Amino acid sequence: MKKLNELLGTELPIIQGGMANIADGAFAAACSNAGALGIIAAGGMRTADQLREQIRICRERTDKPFGVNLMLMNPIAGELAQVITEERVAVVTTGAGNPGQYVPAWKDVGIKVIPVVAAAVLAKRLERSGVDAVIAEGTESGGHVGEMTTMALVPQVIDTVDIPVIAAGGIADGRQLAAALSLGACGVQIGTCLLVSQECPIHENYKQALLRAKDSDTTVTGRSIGGPVRVLKNKMAREYLALEKRGATLEELEKVTLGGLRRAVVEGDVDTGSVMCGQVAGMLREIRPVADILQGLWQEGMDVLEASRQRWR
Repeated sequence: MKKLNELLGTELPIIQGGMANIADGAFAAACSNAGALGIIAAGGMRTADQLREQIRICRERTDKPFGVNLMLMNPIAGELAQVITEERVAVVTTGAGNPGQYVPAWKDVGIKVIPVVAAAVLAKRLERSGVDAVIAEGTESGGHVGEMTTMALVPQVIDTVDIPVIAAGGIADGRQLAAALSLGACGVQIGTCLLVSQECPIHENYKQALLRAKDSDTTVTGRSIGGPVRVLKNKMAREYLALEKRGATLEELEKVTLGGLRRAVVEGDVDTGSVMCGQVAGMLREIRPVADILQGLWQEGMDVLEASRQRWR
């Protein structure tokens, strides 16, 4: 089976996660230039022109492959899917649903389709629709999450499908990269550790909140409404969880989170904003160039695998 970098035409077998309202064209280009597959996140976009503009910004800044992440719950998902087809980006990753209706058009123009899955049964269904690979994302990740951990999910997805499987969720250093590859993944998708890169466009307050985070400083909101989201514990998260506990209505819950991600990302409000991040936030120590993060992650992973081989000979 192909390594992820061979499938994508990248230097490293690493995909930058599609983080809504964060991963714009400039950031995706920086990640692609650093050796990974940069991804423009369309999740928070409200018009098709927004996506087209970010794709063109990315093309101006890199000649490397890059992709777009499409959240299928977006009310204008169909329009965004059409832009992806027209612009013929190299790769599209998808989340929150089944992209089957769009796959034929994307494949017709040579776009590789790689959905995110949280269960093996969905991976099998998507394989039948003709996707090129799947991203098996564990609940350790930031943002929208499933219930299975990466360690349990990845091997079960690999055993279920015959297409490449990419591991995601809980990967921030070489030990975790090595573990993902040892499970049989062809590569990894990462997000949280890239939030503290110099090139990441989030507010400085957001980055500093992540650097202060400890191992148990994330929580999951939205389980009561079937939309679990992992965020950093703060005033907003505590208020939301208290409302969930007493059985608040969807309208009451939405009032707490409305505009929350934008408040955190753009305004730097890390108290009442939605500071999305994965459980590896507690491992982040400093702000570095994205190239240093990616190359360091890969080299450390290779060193860990080699040390393991030597140890068990």
